[in-house]
Amino acid sequence: MSEPSLLTRCVISAAIAAILFLGPGVEARAQSAPAPPAVTVSVPLQKQIVEWQEFTGQFAAVDYIELRARVSGYLTEIHFEDGQIVKKGDLLFVIDPRPFQAALDSAKAQVEQANAQVELAQRNLQRSSTLVKRSDEPVSVYDQRVSEFKVATAMVDVAKAAVTTAELNLEYTRITAPIDGRISNHLVSIGNLVNGGDGGASTLLTTIVSLDPIYFNFDMSEGDYLAYQRAAAKGLMLPTGDSFVEVTLHLADERGWPHKGTMNFVDNRVNRESGTIRIRAQFPNHDYFLTPGLFGRTRIPGSEPYMAILIPGAAIVADQSHKEVLTVADDGTVVPKVIRPGPSYENLRIVRSGLAASDRIVVDGLLRARPGAKVTPQPGNIELEPETN
Repeated sequence: MSEPSLLTRCVISAAIAAILFLGPGVEARAQSAPAPPAVTVSVPLQKQIVEWQEFTGQFAAVDYIELRARVSGYLTEIHFEDGQIVKKGDLLFVIDPRPFQAALDSAKAQVEQANAQVELAQRNLQRSSTLVKRSDEPVSVYDQRVSEFKVATAMVDVAKAAVTTAELNLEYTRITAPIDGRISNHLVSIGNLVNGGDGGASTLLTTIVSLDPIYFNFDMSEGDYLAYQRAAAKGLMLPTGDSFVEVTLHLADERGWPHKGTMNFVDNRVNRESGTIRIRAQFPNHDYFLTPGLFGRTRIPGSEPYMAILIPGAAIVADQSHKEVLTVADDGTVVPKVIRPGPSYENLRIVRSGLAASDRIVVDGLLRARPGAKVTPQPGNIELEPETN
C-alpha cells in the first residue's frame, strides 16, 4: 500500500489541528451560558396595624392675655425681663401710686365726716322727737330732722363706696401676672404716661401666653369628618369629639411621633368657604418647649386594628391604569400581579387587595426582572423601620 501523498497529509494535519483548537472552545461556550439574572424576593409583611390620618396644624396658647393699664399715671417700675417665664401673682409693672394713695386718704376722711354728720343728725332727731311730744316744736320740724338723719346715713354709704373705689385704683397701680406663662417684651418704658380705663383706649403694656398645656389646631376635610362620624355611629371608633381620642404629633425637625395628646374639641360647623372643620387637640408642655405659633404634623386613628399586608413602595410598578407588583413563581418565572394599594404605613405601603401572604415579590432588582422571563430569586426581608422618638 502506497503512502498518502503530501497534499493528503497536509489536509489531515489541518483537520486535526482545527479539531484540537476549536473543540474545547465550543464546549466551554456551551458550559458558560449566562444564568438568569439575580433578584431579591420576599413575602409581604403581615402585621396588625391601625391606619392613621395625618394633618398639618399650628400650636396656640390656651390663654392669651393683654395686660392693659386700669388707671392713668406715670409708669415707675418694671419687674421682669422681656420673654421670661412668670408665675401667677408676680409683680410686673408699677404706676405712680401717690395720687391714688392721696385719693384714698381723702375718701377715708370723707367717711369720718359723714359719720360725724350722722351723729349730729341723730342727736337733732332725738331732741326734736322730745319737743314734738310736748308740742313745743312743729311736726314739720321733726319731719325735717328725720330726713336729715336719713341723708346723713346715706352719705356714709357714699363715702364708704368712694373708699372702696380709691382702694381699687390704688391696687390697680400694681399690675401682676394673672396666669403662669411666658411674657412678651414691655411696650411702654419707665417714665411714660399710660392711659387707664376699661375701654380699648387703655394703654397696652405687654402680653402673656400660657404654655402648659398647649393647644394644637388643625383642619379636617368634610369627607374625612363624615367618614369619622359614620364610623362612630356604627360603633367602630370613638367619636371625633370624645376627649379620650389620643393623637400624636411631631415637629418639622423630628422623626416618629414623640408628642402625645388628646383631641378635646370639634367645631360646631363646617367652614363654608374651605369645606373644612376645625379640630383641636391638647398636649402637655411641662418643659415649655412647644411654643404658640409653631407648625407641626399630627395623626389620629383612621381605622380599627386589623391584619394588613405591607410591602415597600418601591416594589410597586405603575402600568398605565393600574398598579402591579412582580412576583416570582416556584420555577423562577416572573409573574406580574395587579394590586390595589392603600396608604403608606411607616416606611411601607398597605396593599388592599390582589396579593396573597405567600406570594414572593421582587423587592430589589426590578430592572432585571421581565414578565415571563426567568430570574434567580435570592431571599430578602421586609421590615418596618423602628420609630425614632
